[in-house]
Amino acid sequence: MNALELISLSKSFGAQKALDNICLTVPTGSRTVIVGPSGSGKTTLLRMIAGFEFPDAGSLTLNGQVLVDNSHAVPAYQRQIGYVPQDGALFPHMTVAANIGFGLALTGAARNERIAQLMDSVALDANMAGRWPHELSGGQQQRVALARALAQQPRLMLLDEPFSALDTGLRSAMRKMVARLLEGAGVTTILVTHDQGEALSFADQLAVMRAGRLVQSGHPMDLYRYPDDEQTAHFLGEAVVMPARIESGVAHCDLGPVPVNSNGFIGDAQIMLRPEQLQVSDAVIGTQGCHAVVTERDFAGNTCTLTVELCSATQQRSGRSLLVRSSGMHAPSAGSAVQLSVLGAAHVLDMP
Repeated sequence: MNALELISLSKSFGAQKALDNICLTVPTGSRTVIVGPSGSGKTTLLRMIAGFEFPDAGSLTLNGQVLVDNSHAVPAYQRQIGYVPQDGALFPHMTVAANIGFGLALTGAARNERIAQLMDSVALDANMAGRWPHELSGGQQQRVALARALAQQPRLMLLDEPFSALDTGLRSAMRKMVARLLEGAGVTTILVTHDQGEALSFADQLAVMRAGRLVQSGHPMDLYRYPDDEQTAHFLGEAVVMPARIESGVAHCDLGPVPVNSNGFIGDAQIMLRPEQLQVSDAVIGTQGCHAVVTERDFAGNTCTLTVELCSATQQRSGRSLLVRSSGMHAPSAGSAVQLSVLGAAHVLDMP
């Protein structure tokens, strides 16, 4: 069952087309992440779902209820949608408890008990209830904002880059905590982010936007392995893209013959590999295979990203450089001669 259905949503600000015919379904209880470069329309789409913006055309349905179409629009406060903005937007003149309890209809002991339950659910100590927002860390402020949104028992939770201001370690911990909390509560969630790693790890469904259009959506692993075009391939991670001649399920390219998912296609095309699909080993002169020279070595602890320049059959450098992911412990040094092999199949981009 789908909790949210977006049908042909379009929105313009003057001559600028912010959203162009957006169609997307979000399954009940799932986590959907919307990604895209700045100006792609992802925040406008999130604000439209929340009820802060209204489409020029199209409709939006939540749990079978039409929230907006060409004839009417349900106001934001009646949609039962939780919204956590990038900065948390806590009320500076209210304590933590007052922020969390804002909008609760409960009073007295029942209200205090509900606030305590919400603080516990987002791993906030009870002794923080009387603190002011400026006395909290960035991560604590985001937890308060999340608890405040959960207090309304929303049908849908919207997260607008809520982890972007946090440092790397805290960001990862917060993301995992929020994912567990929302999954446990059975709350359907949409996250907007520009961080590809965050999107891939958080999402059940990934939606990629570009220039106001939804260019591809599906399971994160499918989009990472089988992007529709080169722009999407590079946006979701480092990619090795090169021309090839496809015949009988094999791409003939500078790496030699490489198996591809061509579905019977024959002809010239662009193929894509992820750097981790390229394996390096010590070069053995005179052997068959693809030879290269390491030109750059970017060490990052347990992993190392190598830039290698391919060599021709006569061991002359070809000028084509590729990225290769290697173990940090055993990565060859710059200037080393190596041999390349391909793990798995390449993906054919823009196949007719």
